[in-house]
Amino acid sequence: MVFPTMGTGFVRWGACEKVPARAILPHAARGGTGASLQFTGVGPLQTATTLAALRTASSALRSSGSLALVPTMGALHEGHLTLVREARAAAEHVAVSIFVNPRQFGENEDLDAYPRQMERDSALLETEGVALLWAPAPEEVYPPGYATNISVSGISDGLCGADRPGHFDGVATVVCKLFNQVQPDLAFFGEKDWQQLAVIRRMARDLDLTLPHVDAIRGVPIVREADGLARSSRNAYLTSSQRAAAAALPRQMETAIARLVAGERADAVLSDLAGGLLEAGFDSVDYADLRRGSDLAPASDAAPGNRLFVAARIGGTRLIDNMPVG
Repeated sequence: MVFPTMGTGFVRWGACEKVPARAILPHAARGGTGASLQFTGVGPLQTATTLAALRTASSALRSSGSLALVPTMGALHEGHLTLVREARAAAEHVAVSIFVNPRQFGENEDLDAYPRQMERDSALLETEGVALLWAPAPEEVYPPGYATNISVSGISDGLCGADRPGHFDGVATVVCKLFNQVQPDLAFFGEKDWQQLAVIRRMARDLDLTLPHVDAIRGVPIVREADGLARSSRNAYLTSSQRAAAAALPRQMETAIARLVAGERADAVLSDLAGGLLEAGFDSVDYADLRRGSDLAPASDAAPGNRLFVAARIGGTRLIDNMPVG
């Protein structure tokens, strides 16, 4: 259910699922008057759905302290909430965007199937003290006649860029728009999508962005399940048997890293890693590669700063992970 609040473009989402009671209390029940729009890091969550409403809200927040942005596509899990908590520790106010960006999905990918859980997500964000949720429709982000695309060459070409042509163009374009729309002082991204983070930082550096400055674009370590699998919204696609098999991904990576640290040849280790995933129940391995963490240039050993990157498919789900090796 949707509750209109203070003018066009602001909504509050009623929580229909079981969530902590504080998440669904109206402003007045938490000590507010209910008569004016409040923008605080610990007050009621405001949801902007139009650019005009967003600019009003973000301007009000920035006038009373620093503003951090956590961009997401929704279907929030503990990894996303960890980003929110890191943002709250660093800034007076936190904004979160939820936008399933059509431009970063390729042909035959899961755009239509991607989980959309706005009421649940909104309730979670309110319990975390988020001040502002930016939840635009696609036509608000890409209005009729939209014709601009941002492409970051080099760093976006390999790994996921090789298997998903155009994906990082879509990422760079939407993140640049989000930065311009929200104008945050800081932005937070998960390190599970290491290549995405590298692309965004390069885009911010090359375009001389100031809100946020490239040095204020922060990566947060991967949040993992008890068995080591990286938290991901796409884990929800896995059947119980696929989920059990998926735990082989971090285990195989840890084994490979131990061998690399011991001095074994990278080509043999990476080949065995891919083979081990197939034996464990994965259907295919898009890549198992060793790269420099700083610029994603190819690497061949366990030197400091190098990372192991893997993407593999199980059923119709593509899982990615990365770990430091040195």
